[in-house]
Amino acid sequence: MTGSLPHTDPIEACRLVTRFLKDIPVWPQLPKRSFLENMYVQYSQGFPGVVIEREGEKIYIDRSKDLSKPLERLYQAYLENDFAKYPISQEYAPGLYAFLALENLTPRAVKGQVTGPISWGLTVLDQDKKSILYDDVLGDAVAKLLRLKAGWQERVLKKLSRNTIIFLDEPYMTSYGSAYISLSRERVISLLDEVFGGIRGLKGVHCCGNTDWSVLLATSVNILNFDAYNFAESLTLYPKEVKRFLERGNAIAWGIVPNQPETLAKETVASLKDPDLVPRGRARNKDARDYLLTEMKRRSYAVLPSDTNFAMIDIQRPVEPVIKAFREQGIAVGRRFPAQGQRQRRADTHHPERAGG
Repeated sequence: MTGSLPHTDPIEACRLVTRFLKDIPVWPQLPKRSFLENMYVQYSQGFPGVVIEREGEKIYIDRSKDLSKPLERLYQAYLENDFAKYPISQEYAPGLYAFLALENLTPRAVKGQVTGPISWGLTVLDQDKKSILYDDVLGDAVAKLLRLKAGWQERVLKKLSRNTIIFLDEPYMTSYGSAYISLSRERVISLLDEVFGGIRGLKGVHCCGNTDWSVLLATSVNILNFDAYNFAESLTLYPKEVKRFLERGNAIAWGIVPNQPETLAKETVASLKDPDLVPRGRARNKDARDYLLTEMKRRSYAVLPSDTNFAMIDIQRPVEPVIKAFREQGIAVGRRFPAQGQRQRRADTHHPERAGG
């Protein structure tokens, strides 16, 4: 579990977590409660030039402001390891504070999470709609801010257990190696390791789709968590990297339980243990992907080439009204990639009748 729950009441969410995750509970993120708990907004406090528009649900960096002083403060806190200067406030994470107030817990460890620097820096744009990760100064500041957030979070979680696990959530890594990301392997590893450097306990990373796993395995991460239900075979492409990773005493967390209600309803404990699960998943993904791409091309929509778990389709119009229309019809829509203003992200890992992903 990466932390996000559909609840709006932090106490109720904590009650559910501690009921079912007694050994390693996690503080709950509640994005339906407030835009401030959006995975990019939640860790944005203190970033130079950040602007949050709650009504329009927008976050961006205003580079027209003089950012020299806030950048100086950020770098000073970074150099001094002064994590207390960049906390996550209760307004932005009530689930964390409700979690910290729990009593009579005897966990083996506690888990927290922050959004990873690749996803944060590529999703958060400046006023000119450019991902801030491509700015040398601001891109470097992203990793340093998240390092401070992760370090602060780890220290407060130690009130509940001396054993902590802090995960980085990196959904944008599903696009690594595609036309959507122009970052070198070395740059990605450097940014991730910068954040990991602020964590003393166990360090984890979660990627919800397929990616170049050799990149994540080359970082200082201790736990690699991935969607084994849809992409178990993808890790087999990196046997040497996986072997070295495990030989260093690290672990792989196999996310075998699907998180889509319609898919979960078709599975049982026995079916998830079936040796044919991976081949079935591979065939299902291929059929859905082929169907999606064929239909989009037949309807004259350009599809950018991609080896990820989704396709980026140019719908030839602003994407926000389309997303809104999907949601009004009860169609699940995945995360937006703000840098792709007219392209809709469509998942191809489920049944072809599923209209969005």
